[in-house]
Amino acid sequence: MGLFRRAARARLASQVIKRLRRAGMRDARYHSASFTVRFTRPGDDQPNVLRLEEVRKGHVDRFVTGLVRAKGLPATWAEARPLLRPVLRGATTTADVLAPLCRPAFPFLAEFVVVDQPDTMTYVNATHGWGVTDDEIFAAARGNLSGAKLVGVAEEPVVVQFVDDGDSYWTSHLLLDGWLAALAGQVGGNPVAFAPERGLLLVTAEDSDHLPELFARAEMIYLASPRAISPAPYISGKDRKTQPYHQENCKARIKRAEAVLAAKEYARQAQQIDNAAELLITDDGRTRAVWPRNEPTLLPRADEIQYGETITAWEDLEPHLTPQGLNPERWRAETWPQN
Repeated sequence: MGLFRRAARARLASQVIKRLRRAGMRDARYHSASFTVRFTRPGDDQPNVLRLEEVRKGHVDRFVTGLVRAKGLPATWAEARPLLRPVLRGATTTADVLAPLCRPAFPFLAEFVVVDQPDTMTYVNATHGWGVTDDEIFAAARGNLSGAKLVGVAEEPVVVQFVDDGDSYWTSHLLLDGWLAALAGQVGGNPVAFAPERGLLLVTAEDSDHLPELFARAEMIYLASPRAISPAPYISGKDRKTQPYHQENCKARIKRAEAVLAAKEYARQAQQIDNAAELLITDDGRTRAVWPRNEPTLLPRADEIQYGETITAWEDLEPHLTPQGLNPERWRAETWPQN
């Protein structure tokens, strides 16, 4: 390894150690051979190992913030477990910690976990230090939902509106297997749900005359809300798990809703990474990724790609692109392929 690279690595380690010590980790030490920093958080018995190759240049403060137990998180699993709740959010949600514990839920959406206390809701970060697996945390959070059941039977298809009072977590109920399907009697048919923002869940029957209006209503709320989740519809699958709704007679409306969701989530993601290309929605409802000429870029998934005045179908260019392992996924494009 060259002298300049060793010096650059040491400078990065020094910045990380200074930030960790300001956060109370007094024993932080750099190990040059493994390019790691070891530190022990207050209240923990075992040290943590931070791989410095995961730290992006210029983002030391934000990265380290994600490693420090978020203020307000209980110190032990016994204290935390009854307070956990799952929440459905956009995959690019910036929570109150840099590295929140999350896993994919639906396209462009992820399942996060929060600690629900009387006056605060704190996101659980990936380095919670409770000595349990992530799966145990997600299971406990889901198990703490009320799984509330509605009473009564609808004589015809209706719209049921669930408005969150701060404790109900109605949109999170979409994460519970079988919960949505169980509303069939109350909405008058096979339930289709919209979660346009955190405090609102709209459900109607699949064959309801109300369904077209809910597409428009969900998009309007989604675009106007600072707490938006999704304008797209969801249904219970054969395995009783909630999944995106796809039906041929609603194809155009569904495509529009999914395009609006994709455009907003990709725009949020572009604020967090470099060289991220824009995703547009054309007048006929197609999605278009814009590749700046002569510049390597990270392309969002789209129906088509625009390069200068040239517009090409995604399928024709995908073999020349490299997936980056992001959520939502982007593909690295280096140079326009020659014919």
